[in-house]
Amino acid sequence: MGNTIDNSVRPAAASASTEDLGQKSIGKLLAQYSIPAIIASVATSLYNIVDSIFIGRGVGPMAIAGLAITFPLMNLVAAFCMMIAAGGATISSIFLGQKNYDRATDVVNNVFVLCLIHAIVFGGGTLLFLDEILYFFGATDDTVSYAREFMEVILWGTPIAFVFIGLNNLMRATGYPKKAMISALLSVAVNVILAPIFIFVFKWGIRGAALATVCGQFTAFVWVLSHFLSRSSSIHFKWHNKWLSMPIVKRIYAIGLSPFLMNVCACVVVVFLNRALLDYGGDQGNLCVGAYGIINRTTMFFVMVVFGVTQGMQPILGYNMGAGQYDRVKHTLRTGIWLGVAITMLGWIISEGLPDTVSSLFTTDETLIKISREGFRIYFLLYPVVGCQIVIQNFFQSVGKPKLSIFLSLTRQLLFLLPFLIFLPRWWGVDGVWASMAASDFLAFVVSLITLNRWMKHHNF
Repeated sequence: MGNTIDNSVRPAAASASTEDLGQKSIGKLLAQYSIPAIIASVATSLYNIVDSIFIGRGVGPMAIAGLAITFPLMNLVAAFCMMIAAGGATISSIFLGQKNYDRATDVVNNVFVLCLIHAIVFGGGTLLFLDEILYFFGATDDTVSYAREFMEVILWGTPIAFVFIGLNNLMRATGYPKKAMISALLSVAVNVILAPIFIFVFKWGIRGAALATVCGQFTAFVWVLSHFLSRSSSIHFKWHNKWLSMPIVKRIYAIGLSPFLMNVCACVVVVFLNRALLDYGGDQGNLCVGAYGIINRTTMFFVMVVFGVTQGMQPILGYNMGAGQYDRVKHTLRTGIWLGVAITMLGWIISEGLPDTVSSLFTTDETLIKISREGFRIYFLLYPVVGCQIVIQNFFQSVGKPKLSIFLSLTRQLLFLLPFLIFLPRWWGVDGVWASMAASDFLAFVVSLITLNRWMKHHNF
C-alpha cells in the first residue's frame, strides 16, 4: 500500500483530534497534549520519589544505596522498552499526518508484538545473571541483597511494563492524551497505596516496593489494552492487519534507536558514577552512592516534566512534519524550548536553595544528608540549560531525524561526561564526580544549539 490514502476511506471512528494537530493553534495543542503528559510524568516521578522515601525510611540508608545500584539496570529496561514505544509513536503520528490510517494501525499491532518479544528476551536473560550484573554495576556485599530483591520482581513484570508503556505512548500519539494521562495516574495511584502497606504493614521491605510497582503497572496495562481492543478508538487492534511487518519494524528500530542509546548511555554512565563514588568516597562510599540515589530521583523529577512537554510536542511535530507544515513545526519547537528551560530553572532554584530539605525527605541519616547537600550544590550549578538540550534532542527524534538525536544523546552522556569522570575526581575527589555532570550538561547544551542552528539553515527553516 502507498504512503497516503484518500481521506474518504479513513475509519469512521477516526478521532477529529488527529486532524486538529494540523489546524488548531500551537499553544492550545501544547496545552491539550503536554499538560496530560506532564501530569502523568509528574505523577510517575512523585511515585519514584515517594517510593524511595518509603524505602529509605522503612528499610534504611543501605537500601537507598542498593536502589541506586539498580539504576543502570533500570535504564537498560527502559532502553529496550522505549526503543519500541518512541519509534512506534513517532511513526504513527507521521502516518496520521499523511492520512494513512491503515499503516498507523499496523504500527499498533507491531508495537504490541515487539514489546512482548523484548520483555521476554531481556527480562528472562537478565534474571539468569542478575547477581553478576549487579556486582558489575557497583554493588557491594552490603547492598547487593537489596538490589537483587528489588530487581527480581521488576524483571518478572517486564512483559506487563513493556506493553503498558509501549501502548501508552501510542495512545497519546493517536489523539488520546487524556486517556494516556489516566493510565499513568492509575499506575501511580496503585503504587502509592500499596507500597507503604507492603513495606510497613506486611514487612516485605524493598521487595514489597517492587511488587507495588508491578501491581500499578498491571492496572495501567489493563486500561491501555482495553482502549486498543475497543472499536470506538480511532486506531485499534485489527486482526487482519500486519502484526510483524519488517518495513515497519525497521522504521521503529531506526527512530527508536535514539532513546535506546540514550538509556544505554545512561546505564554506562551510572556504572562509572557508582564506581567513582565508591572509589573516591572511601569509608563513606556506599553513602555517596546513596546520595547519588537521592540526587538522581530529584533531577529525574524535573527531567520527567520536560519529557512530558516533549511527549506532548511529539504528535504535533510528527503530524505537521508529515503534512509539510513547517511553520507550525518551528513554532512548536520554540515554545517547547522556553517551557523546558523554565522547568529546569525551577529545579535549579529548589536544589540550590533547599538541598537539606530535599535530602531529609529521603533519610534521617545526618551523614547522608551532608553528602547529598554538597552533591546538590555542585551538580545543579548549570542545570537550567538541561531543559533546552532535552527538547532539541527529542525534536530531532519527533521529526524522524534519529541520527541527530542519537548524536546529541551521545555527546551529553558519553563524549563529555566520561572523560570528565576520569580526570576531575582525581583533583577534587567526590566533588569532582558532581562537577563532571554539571560540566557535561553545559557542553551538551552548546553542541545542541549549534546542531539545531545548522540543521535549520540547511533545511531553510
